[in-house]
Amino acid sequence: MIDIHSHILPGIDDGAQDEQVSLAMARQAVAEGITQIVATPHHRNRHWDNPKPEILARVEKLNQLLQDNQINLRVLPGQEPRIFGEMAEDETDQELVTVNNNKKYILVEFPTHHVPRYAQQLFFDLQVKGITPVIVHPERNEEILKQPAILFDFVTEGALSQVTAASLIGKNGRMAKKRCLQFIEHNLSQFVASDAHNVTTRPFYMHEAFLELKKQFGQDLANLFRENAELLINGELIDREEPIEIKEKKFFGIF
Repeated sequence: MIDIHSHILPGIDDGAQDEQVSLAMARQAVAEGITQIVATPHHRNRHWDNPKPEILARVEKLNQLLQDNQINLRVLPGQEPRIFGEMAEDETDQELVTVNNNKKYILVEFPTHHVPRYAQQLFFDLQVKGITPVIVHPERNEEILKQPAILFDFVTEGALSQVTAASLIGKNGRMAKKRCLQFIEHNLSQFVASDAHNVTTRPFYMHEAFLELKKQFGQDLANLFRENAELLINGELIDREEPIEIKEKKFFGIF
């Protein structure tokens, strides 16, 4: 299994605080069945700046640490940038890290409470450059939570999205789980990832999430999501179906 979103690099953001936590996370990941994990530290989110050169160096160092401790897990470079208007400009190429540094896909985080109005144009500009945006945890964005048609529009125009394992199994509330299931059912999300920060309050939950996927949608879709993660890190075309708009039921009168 491949986890495309984690905060396993030590001392770089609100994820693993030191190497011991990174090692504990790595052991937990292996126990979950994860063989490769993309390290995606926060970038440009008002609290942390983690540009490309630093991430690449830290990934190499962590892989050596895992090897020294005989932990069979491979860490790949990545990043979780908070959306900003200059993301598609050539000047940011030396700052941003695409998934596995493959120059094909990049994770994008929205602010918690809204979706910037420039996002549509920015996503278009990224795709013109050959980079597909992957919206992370859309089920945790308040605006998308209330108006899922926003996500439908982005995916219709070529973006992808990734729901969080914890949300899928109900750890982030009933509404987040409901939206995750709807996003998957309506072909609006193509990945499940852990967004793990530690082994206690924000662990992986990947094994449980894939059991839930199988329960709700069958083994074939669970396999598809596993395969999509591999396609993503290899920079290959993601297996995706035509997005379907979520139709909310409206009730009138008092019952």
